[in-house]
Amino acid sequence: MAKQQQAIQSIRGMHDILPEQSSYWHWLEKNIKEVVGSYGYQEIRLPIVEKTELFKRSIGEVTDIVEKEMYTFDDRNNDSLTLRPEGTAGCLRACLEHGLLHNQSHRLWYYGPMFRHERPQKGRYRQFYQFGVEAYGISGPDIDAEMILITHRLWKKLGILDKVELQINSLGTSEERLKYQIAVRDHFNNRGMFAKFDSDFVERYQRNPLRALDSKSDTPATQDAINTAPKLSDYLGEESRKHFDEFKQILDELKIQYRVNERLVRGLDYYSKTVFEWVTDELGSQGTICAGGRYDGLIEQLGGKPNHAIGFAMGMERILALVELLENVDIAPTVDVYMIRVGEAAEQAGMILAERLRDQLDGLKLQVNFGGGSFKSQFKKADKSGAAYAIIIGDDEAQRGDVALKSLRVEQEQITLNHDDLIDRLKSHLSL
Repeated sequence: MAKQQQAIQSIRGMHDILPEQSSYWHWLEKNIKEVVGSYGYQEIRLPIVEKTELFKRSIGEVTDIVEKEMYTFDDRNNDSLTLRPEGTAGCLRACLEHGLLHNQSHRLWYYGPMFRHERPQKGRYRQFYQFGVEAYGISGPDIDAEMILITHRLWKKLGILDKVELQINSLGTSEERLKYQIAVRDHFNNRGMFAKFDSDFVERYQRNPLRALDSKSDTPATQDAINTAPKLSDYLGEESRKHFDEFKQILDELKIQYRVNERLVRGLDYYSKTVFEWVTDELGSQGTICAGGRYDGLIEQLGGKPNHAIGFAMGMERILALVELLENVDIAPTVDVYMIRVGEAAEQAGMILAERLRDQLDGLKLQVNFGGGSFKSQFKKADKSGAAYAIIIGDDEAQRGDVALKSLRVEQEQITLNHDDLIDRLKSHLSL
């Protein structure tokens, strides 16, 4: 007897999205696209695989993402390629490659899977989905504020606005940030207390002293060192201060609540001036659901002429985890109508009628029962489908040219209709 082979399972940290979950994904995707579309943003579709050099130049070679987390391989031409760990670099590469930044401004969005070899945990996976928004060629603080308005409107639409907090900061220019980095380095070095700091703090500090300020360590020595560190705002120049003040003024006028977090520095070095995060305390340690900021300097790093850029990315899994905490989320059903057919004549008549309904009712989601079964067993399938109505055809109905229509969600009397009246009734009741 041949030995049964072991079943192949998915890669750790890369999850299937099953049919009962996909309706929530469609609902979230639809809402996001509607919101960004209402601000005039257009979709750009980008490759999943890019040249490794793109991420080394944009993210930085001495980062955890590049050194530890990227899925990198050599193809058959011995070119080093990488599954994208984030979307900004690829979007900017595409705009530069196709000349979209030459004396133009663009507002773009993209969506799809990203890949990082991290330790899987709730809300953080090795294949995860991001929705990203980028704007190019606009220098003023008004576009910074629009990024906040887009996300604020989305949280309201999803019903999670009361579960998130907006944190903002200004990183100033690269020159101002460098001066501040030196001051932070001197501050920690002068304390002579590294032996008392925990490993998370020390590792962050060694890679980028500013990232140490964002350490989640709760040891007294670490927190004391962070709390007494210099403030970035003291190192901002006049132009950076003016930009940040005008940005806050717009938010104030629009009554957008926020908190200035001077320890907010973001994980990538290409950010400048405005940075922001939407955070929540509902998801444990994975509290950031959306983050972004301005990154004017990255365009030159990738070979373009000096220009302006700002954007954000949101983690779909984390947003869905927040949505799961809500009650009465209005998710559109997968099926509007389920057709029950019993009898040979009914099966043939039902197929013909189903195609006529799809022809005349644009957007109708109609599922026809296959595989036979009694009325009772088919009704169970109809109820499980989530459909609002069941169309019932037996051989008698097929011979007469009518059907029975039964509401599955509201107490209503079952009625008999001819095919024309059925079309009118479904059009009215399902708003098709």
